[in-house]
Amino acid sequence: MDYDSLKTDHDDVVRDGADFEAYRRPGALIDSDHPKITDYASRVAGEGSDRERALRLYYAVRDGLRYDPYNTPMRREAYRASTTLAAGHGYCVNKAGLMAAVCRATGIAARVGYADVRNHMTSPRLRATMGTDLFSYHGYTHVWLDGRWVKATPAFNVTLCTRFRVKPLEFDGRTDSLFHPFDEDNRRHMEYVHERGSFFDVPAEEIKRVFSETYPAYFNLGPDAAKHSFAPA
Repeated sequence: MDYDSLKTDHDDVVRDGADFEAYRRPGALIDSDHPKITDYASRVAGEGSDRERALRLYYAVRDGLRYDPYNTPMRREAYRASTTLAAGHGYCVNKAGLMAAVCRATGIAARVGYADVRNHMTSPRLRATMGTDLFSYHGYTHVWLDGRWVKATPAFNVTLCTRFRVKPLEFDGRTDSLFHPFDEDNRRHMEYVHERGSFFDVPAEEIKRVFSETYPAYFNLGPDAAKHSFAPA
C-alpha cells in the first residue's frame, strides 16, 4: 500500500464512509456498550447539556488515565476502549478511542481522527527507538457539539505536562483542543504535518501496518520489541 495516499492537508476527510448515526453506536474497538464503559461514562458525565457532559468526560480521560507511550501491546484488542479503561493508561490512540466510547455511551456522537505530527521535544529514548521525531497516526477525538465537530485531544495528563513544562490541552467544547506549537518555555513542541482523516472505529490494523513501514528499524528488532507501542502522543 502507498501510505502517502492516506495523507491529506484537510482535516474533514471521512475514511470509512460511515453515516452520522454510526457515530452514536458501538464499534468493535470503540465498545461504547461495554458495561464498564457505560457505568464509567454515566458516573462521570452526570447531568446537563452535551457540552457540559463532554467536558467532564474529557478531563476524566485526560487526567484519570496516565499517558504511557511504551506499554500498549501492538495487538488489536489492546486498542479496545474497555481494555484501555481497565488498564488505566494508554497513549493518544487508546485515549482518543476511549473518549469516543464514553461520549457515545452518553448519547453524544463521536469519532476518531488522526494526524502525523512532529514532536520537536522527543525524548532521546524515544528518538533512539524510532529513529525520527515524526510520528504517524497521532489520535484525537471528534465530538459532535452544538451542530458541528469539535476536536478533543485527551492525551497528556496534567501531571505529565507539569513535569515536562508542556502546556496542558484544555477543552471548552467550542474550539478545537490541539497540541500547542510551543511549550511553557517557548521551545518548539508539536507540529501537525499531515492529516489522516476520521474513522468510525480505531483502524488498528492500518495503524500497525503504517508503523511497520514508517519505523522499520524498530520492527526489525524482532517480535518481542514489536509487542509495544512507541507513539509520542
